[in-house]
Amino acid sequence: MDSLEPSSAPVARDPSRSAPPEFIHLRSGTPCGRRRKDWSCSLVVASLVGAFGSSFLYGYNLSAVNAPTPYIKTFYNESWERRHGHRIDLDTLTLLWSVTVSIFAIGGLVGTFLVKLIGKVLGRKYTLLVNNGFAISATLLMACSLQAGAFEMLIMGRFIMGVDGGVALSVLPMYLNEISPKEIRGSLGQVTAIFICIGVFTGQLLGLPELLGKESTWPYLFGVIAVPVLVQLVSLPFLPESPRYLIFEKHDQAGAEKAFQTFLGKEDVSREVEEVLAESREQRNSRLVSVLELLRSPSVRWQVITVVITMACYQLCGLNVIWFYTNSIFGKAGIPPEKIPYITLSTGGIEILAAIFSGLVIERMGRRPLLIGGFGLMTLFFGILTVTLTLQDHAPWIPYLSIVCILGIIAAFCSGPGNRLTQRCIDGNMQQHSNHEQLREL
Repeated sequence: MDSLEPSSAPVARDPSRSAPPEFIHLRSGTPCGRRRKDWSCSLVVASLVGAFGSSFLYGYNLSAVNAPTPYIKTFYNESWERRHGHRIDLDTLTLLWSVTVSIFAIGGLVGTFLVKLIGKVLGRKYTLLVNNGFAISATLLMACSLQAGAFEMLIMGRFIMGVDGGVALSVLPMYLNEISPKEIRGSLGQVTAIFICIGVFTGQLLGLPELLGKESTWPYLFGVIAVPVLVQLVSLPFLPESPRYLIFEKHDQAGAEKAFQTFLGKEDVSREVEEVLAESREQRNSRLVSVLELLRSPSVRWQVITVVITMACYQLCGLNVIWFYTNSIFGKAGIPPEKIPYITLSTGGIEILAAIFSGLVIERMGRRPLLIGGFGLMTLFFGILTVTLTLQDHAPWIPYLSIVCILGIIAAFCSGPGNRLTQRCIDGNMQQHSNHEQLREL
């Protein structure tokens, strides 16, 4: 189904018949081996706008809270003193700050559960559009928290922003995967990861003291979130829905054909439509099983094990600690406070370069080597970092080795596991089994 059967008649004998892909250049006049591009500007716009309003925001919120940490803690102290007549004790302040940081991930968990409830009803495109409501609400809460004198608004805004990230990072990869041709699907999927890295870098850049990382301007760091939200709200409505969603859920073959024509930039999309129709028929004819039955099934046991282990490694690899507490880690490593924001900025640059590298080599090397290599290097650098942080007072050069280890951890993660390779492993396993939704729930 993924490839066309070669015609039994020679091309020269029957030029009116469709030639196999390897002979298309004989009729089109294009050089040998060069294939016609099956994509359009609409596909590029959809990927860029979708990623800018979704994965960019996720990356931005990972780092934006890092730079103004001292000023936000001061804000917590002042708010507490106005209410209770005394300054907050250190343990309570640490607890409140830990909640502020970690509640973003809790919101992300809630967002992933919401996708199942609204994804089938609204579709990929409209789920992304409705999801912007969470981002707007979070922006208003976080940006106005200082003026209102309520640190609870900042905490609640972080939670809602986490919900936005959970929905976006679940729906956007599906949308891009379903609108892109197979030839560039892997590379186009890297747009999500690259924009996460760009978002992290932007948050670090705007958090510099020369820009918005000052005591009087840190709320504007969260107000910036409104920019990508508005760009997506203005642009995405003019783009089609996912063709796969139109066929699977709406049974709209004509709409799916028009969507394919828009995204692929060609009139004849019969092959693409037929592939999705065949997949839809296969799913309708298959008996859906429960998650418990799926776990007991020997036929998909290795797929389930692969999904569980890969996602567990992805979530528990410790990279969020690096992102959320970069400044604290550099401070513990003995770096002067005035230099920390600029060293932190280098981590964002490393992320972008590693993500671009992964996008260039993923189709040549495959997913598995990048995953194994990335996790292996992270293990090595985390081990060395543990030693350097323990022995940092024994030699003046050890703190700089800690910086190298942190940069190595980030580069290893972003060149392999971090570039949504885990999602592609799941998608690859789901394509081999009819119970797509149950595997996705795991």
